[in-house]
Amino acid sequence: MHHISILGSTGSIGTQTLEVAKACGIPVVALTAHSNVDLLEQQARQFHPALVAAADFTAAASLAQRLSDTDIQVLSGEAGILAAASLPQADTVVTALVGIAGLEPTLAAIDAGKRIALANKETLVCAGPLVMARAKEKGAEILPVDSEHSAIFQCLQGSLRGELQSILLTASGGPFFGWTRQQLQSVTAKDALQHPNWSMGAKVTIDSATLMNKGLELLEAMSLFQVPAEKIKILVHRESIVHSAVEYCDGSVLAQMGEADMRLPIQYALTYPHRVPGPARRLDLLQCGPLHFAPPDLETFRCLALAIAAAKEGGTAPAILNGANEVAVAGFLEGKLGFLDIPRVVEAALNQVAREPLSLEAVHRADLLARQAAQKAMDA
Repeated sequence: MHHISILGSTGSIGTQTLEVAKACGIPVVALTAHSNVDLLEQQARQFHPALVAAADFTAAASLAQRLSDTDIQVLSGEAGILAAASLPQADTVVTALVGIAGLEPTLAAIDAGKRIALANKETLVCAGPLVMARAKEKGAEILPVDSEHSAIFQCLQGSLRGELQSILLTASGGPFFGWTRQQLQSVTAKDALQHPNWSMGAKVTIDSATLMNKGLELLEAMSLFQVPAEKIKILVHRESIVHSAVEYCDGSVLAQMGEADMRLPIQYALTYPHRVPGPARRLDLLQCGPLHFAPPDLETFRCLALAIAAAKEGGTAPAILNGANEVAVAGFLEGKLGFLDIPRVVEAALNQVAREPLSLEAVHRADLLARQAAQKAMDA
């Protein structure tokens, strides 16, 4: 039985991880959040971890006062998050932080030799080759939590590397599948947050609407499974029943299917290589209806085209793409940008920020410069 530390326990993935932990009897030894003190206190009292941490110092001070009647250690800031990532009592660290903020804690967990249940895709998007090399050096295991990457991981079990022909990465298409650019001009954040199949955080839901999420997942898959972009085919699959598939050299295609329930891939990452009964909904093939597949519209949803280009370029281009996208999505959610401005802002940053050979320092520099360029493009 693995003891888990959850980085980002108050977000969508974090709360669902705690549902899995409760249902499967998995001990929780550390919890972290940014500033959601009310929920973090509630989680701490329910699961009684050894340590909780809030990145926001004011939130951490409030949490320490609230939990003063317990023996739970309360830490603050980045140091607190890193402590939770490397806590000796934890065997597995669930990295559910949003954005590039997850990179350093993931590296800290790797350096401590933990199993990483990776839900923070930006870690591999921005620094995939570096992170995977560090994991290999430290003997740390990285297991995917994203439903698509978990599906691919499951379909690859028992196969030899040379047998893989291609990865079939499925996308729901978001709420605007089939829409034209003219229709997308008047889209609001409220519209974009109405995902047809999945319940996710705001940032991921907007990325799903622009199809940027699928571009980020392509980059993540390249590092996780050590394949070039050319071996990954993206298919829009509206029903979200086939979570992804693998094509082998003999023509066989293996797919992993299930309900649109993130608790299933979360649980598999926590219990691998074993499967145990859990809280995820069961798939009834007699009730799910016909399954459909279509190519993505790269002209209308230009974020995906930009991500594919960055994936093929490599180096710091993916970090620039990611940093600019985080700024653009935040601007859209705040009502400062239109939906079609998101790819415009990302492309402006990609055109302006110089590339560097890949290193952690270069990744952080590219992220900073991309954010500055994106902000400038927003203000223009």
